[in-house]
Amino acid sequence: MSRTSSALDDPEIAHAVETLWNYHRLDTGTDTRSDVGIGLGSHDVSVATTTAELYHRGLFPLIVFTGANAPTTVDRFPRGEAVHYREHAIELGVPADAILVEGRATNTGENITRTRELLAATGHQVHAVTFISRPYQQRRARATCRKLWPEVEVVTAGAPMELRDYIASIGDEHRVISMLVGDTQRIEVYAERGFSAPEQIPAETRDAMALLIARGYTDRLLAG
Repeated sequence: MSRTSSALDDPEIAHAVETLWNYHRLDTGTDTRSDVGIGLGSHDVSVATTTAELYHRGLFPLIVFTGANAPTTVDRFPRGEAVHYREHAIELGVPADAILVEGRATNTGENITRTRELLAATGHQVHAVTFISRPYQQRRARATCRKLWPEVEVVTAGAPMELRDYIASIGDEHRVISMLVGDTQRIEVYAERGFSAPEQIPAETRDAMALLIARGYTDRLLAG
């Protein structure tokens, strides 16, 4: 049986994608205790799985799942990303009373500001947070938090998977690579627009993004 061809069979593309993947993965929250684990809504249910795993390891006593829907998630999570994440975490043994749901946010900035408001409204004092996201969203989540919620200490985590395994779990290689390119662009553009704190982008990372754009991975690029 022949194996399905992959863009990663091209050594240049494989190196570029791995470069972006490694740039965005921080994983500073996999062994760090905090006051709350915040699962950022998306199409990727591994966010809820990883949040549940970290909760069971005792890294935080409280979970907030945050997210409404995007066009890419409404079919998969028709009642909202955060609602489905909560149900998945409960299936994995997290007590229902350890989970809060923020179901209105439609972008990362709102994930953070609305979660902060929810925690304050429910009487939770927070000094340190763990953001759990898609593996390649970690750097952008941290940068956004540093801009919008600078008074807390922030660490991040994502599913502990290698790149090729992660692509296989999503089932759409082009989408994952395009998302990596888009998140790299957003690191710089969002900082310029005041949405997030600045992050250094090494020359190797910029070169990798440029190569992938030239190869057609432009679906998630911001216009302008």
